[in-house]
Amino acid sequence: MTNFERMIALAEEVFNAKADENQLDVDQDVLARLAEIHPASVGEFDDGNGPVAWVILIPTTTALMNSFLRKEISEKQLYEQTPIGEKYEAIYLCSAMVLPEFRRKGIAKKLAMEAIAEMQKDHTINTLFTWPFTTEGRLAAEDLAKSTALKLTTSDW
Repeated sequence: MTNFERMIALAEEVFNAKADENQLDVDQDVLARLAEIHPASVGEFDDGNGPVAWVILIPTTTALMNSFLRKEISEKQLYEQTPIGEKYEAIYLCSAMVLPEFRRKGIAKKLAMEAIAEMQKDHTINTLFTWPFTTEGRLAAEDLAKSTALKLTTSDW
C-alpha cells in the first residue's frame, strides 16, 4: 500500500467523514476551494515516497467560529460559509494526520506553524479553534496554540 493510500485509510479510520454529514469530506473540489480561502490552508509533507502528513487549517471569521462553537453550524457549513477574500481573525484546525511511523517528530506542528505564519501575513489571526477527535489531537492543538501564542477554543461535537 502506498503512503497516499495509507493516508486516505487513516483519514477514514479517524474521521469517518463519509458517514457524518456534519464533517467536511475532503475531495478535489474542497481542496480547490480551501486554496481559494487561503493558499496555506492545506499542508503536506512528502518523504520522497508520498505523503506522510497532512494538515488542513481553515481561516475564517470570528462570527463563523462562534456559530460553530455554539453548534449552530457544522464543520461542513463552517467551510461552506467562510467567505473568500474577507479578513479572517480565527483559524480552524480541521485536521492533522501523520502516518504512525512518522509521529512525534514535529512534522504536523511544523506544517501547521508554517501555515499559520503565512495566514498571519494577510490576516489578523488571534484564535485557533478545533474539534478534537482524539486525545492526541487535543494535546497537539494545545501545543500549537501555545507555540503560536493564539487563544485556543475547542468544540466537543
